[in-house]
Parts: sequence; structure tokens; C-alpha cells
Amino acid sequence: MVAALLLLVLILAPRDTTAASSPKSFAQIAQQAEGARTASRMEEAIGLYTEGVRLRPSWRDGWWWLGSLLYAQDRFPEAQVALRRFVAISPNPAPAYAFLGLCEYETHDYAGALASFQTWARKRSPGTDELIDVAGFHWALLLTREGHFVEALYMLAAKVQKLGVSPALAEAMGLASLRMASLPEEYPRGHREMVWLAGEAALYASLRPHQFDRADEYATRLLLHYGQEPNAHYFRGTLLTFEDKGDEAAREFQQELRISPKHAPAMVELARIYFAQDKATEAMSLARSAAEIEPNNSEAHHVLGRILLANQQFPESARELEIAKQLAPDSASIRFQLATAYRKSGRSKEAERETAAFKLLKDQQEVLAPPEEKLGNARQRSEPPK
Repeated sequence: MVAALLLLVLILAPRDTTAASSPKSFAQIAQQAEGARTASRMEEAIGLYTEGVRLRPSWRDGWWWLGSLLYAQDRFPEAQVALRRFVAISPNPAPAYAFLGLCEYETHDYAGALASFQTWARKRSPGTDELIDVAGFHWALLLTREGHFVEALYMLAAKVQKLGVSPALAEAMGLASLRMASLPEEYPRGHREMVWLAGEAALYASLRPHQFDRADEYATRLLLHYGQEPNAHYFRGTLLTFEDKGDEAAREFQQELRISPKHAPAMVELARIYFAQDKATEAMSLARSAAEIEPNNSEAHHVLGRILLANQQFPESARELEIAKQLAPDSASIRFQLATAYRKSGRSKEAERETAAFKLLKDQQEVLAPPEEKLGNARQRSEPPK
């Protein structure tokens, strides 16, 4: 409606016959657009860049600045069009993927936003600190919505360590900690206190240095008021695991399984603890059950493969780790375990291949952290990519 009204205004506006007889050249428009932008005359700049890309659709800088200015004015659908055009014609559009993902988030194109953020990460997440923070936060929200809770929490914890305590980060961490696949504006308001308590606990545990006393205080209040809710004890268990309190964590995971008998993530975490405690039989049973309940849970197959490997069941271990690899191809840890299983099975060529993959992923800093760790690494100016 707004666009149609603007078009009508332009059609009905009085014409300057002198200007019409002497149309501006592209070079003049480009120069005037840059002048308007640098002088912060944003509406004028947007109009000039729009005219410039109409005259020369291959003008990369024009599409970049048009998309950036529209984004800055919260005109997300229009910015999205301009940025998509820029991405399509630019040989190195890396920062634009972050802006594009943010526009797609605002227009509720969540699948497109996830794809844009993932492409941005593969290109080493360039941009200013502000862009990295905003894009990373929204990406984490989308990961939570998609059920990728561990990855979301990793990214949010990095933001907490950099930016400190904030209500927005606490709410986002609470949703991911309680495995609630929702955006902040979507989940039931009746769950707000529960989400806030979990988020505050996760937030204080993520600070550097850790503030485990405060984290435990909020977690205790969470269980006091919401101890019968699914995932509350699971979250408490993960927090205790982070605090290196294995026995206490095991009790929380056991309690979660009493409330939610088919809670595969709790089974996986409990299997890890039992495996570390040399309780191989109990660990294997839990890992098998988790893999059966959630066949697409890469960590269930990963943990089961490790247990089978330690039990010298090499072919069975390789099969489980192959499934884990298919589900999480960027996990260097899985590749390392699979290389070991192949080697123990006498499959030397396959072992060499997986060892090479492990080394490559390790060099790319994929071993102990997901690719999102790169959000904090790249620092580039937010100038038009070339």
C-alpha cells in the first residue's frame, strides 16, 4: 500500500521540464548518491541509489548501499530485495549475508534467514562488531526455534561473555536451556518466569569468571517452582555437568527420565557420565535407547560408537560412528573416533581418509566448538564487499 501511494505521488508530481530535457547521467547520480549518504540525507540517498541501480543494474555498490540504508530505516522487505540482488552479482558478498539474514528474520522468512546466516559463517562471519553481535543473536534465536539447542546456547554464551548480562540474552538462553523450540515472541506468556529463571542460571554460568553460586540460586528456584515441568531437571543436570559435579548431574538426569521416560538427550548425558565412571553396560544401554528413540540424534550415535569402540566391538562402533558422521559431518571428534574404529577394524584406507578429514576440521577450529565460534574471530569494516 505504501509503495503504491509513493508511486502515485511520483506520477502525479509536477514535472520539471528543464530537468526532463537534460537527464542526469549515471555518473552524476552515483556522485550525488554518495554525497547524500555521507551527509546523512538518507531519503535523498535512497532515491538516488534507486535511480542509479535502475539505470545500471550491475552497479554493485549501489545495491549494497541501497540495501544498507533501507535496512537502517527498518524497511526490511525492500532491503531484502536490494541485498539479494547485491549477493547475486557480487563476487565477494560475505557481510551482506548477515544483513540479508536479518531482513529475512524480520520478514519471517526463517528458512531463508538460517541459510543466509550459515553462508555467512562459511565465509568466516565478516562484519563490524555490532553486525556480528546482532546477527549472531538472531541466528541463535532461529537455531533454538529449529531445535538446535546446544548450538544456540554456545552462541549465546559467547555473547554473554562479550556483552554481559541482559534481559534479552537471559530470555533467549532460557528458551534454549529448556529446549523450547520457540522465538521469544512465540512462547506462552505463562512460561515467562520459568524461562527467566533458567535463562538467568545459564547466563551467570556463562560469564567469565563463572558465577556458579548465582547460577545455582536461580536453578534451585527453577526446580522449586517448576520441578515437574519437562526439561527442568535436564537443564539442572547440564548445569551441574558444566560445574564438574558428575554425581549430582546424574541424579538430575535420572529424575528427568522419571518425568520424561523417553528423553533421549538426558539418556545421552547420563550415558556419558556412566561411561566416564567405567559403567560400560549401563552407558551402552542408555546410548542404544537414545539412538532408537531419536535416530537423527548424532550425539546418541556418537556416544554409542565411543562405548562400542572402548568395548573393542570395532565393526559395530564403525557403523554407529558412520551414522553420526552423516548427521554431523563437521564434527572432528566423530571423524577422529571413526578413524580409530576403521584402523582397529583393519580398514586402513578409510582410516587415513577420516584422519585427514579430522585434521582439516581441527585446523578450521571445528574440534571443540561448532562453526558459530567463528562469529567472534573475523573483524572487517562494513564497507561494500568487492
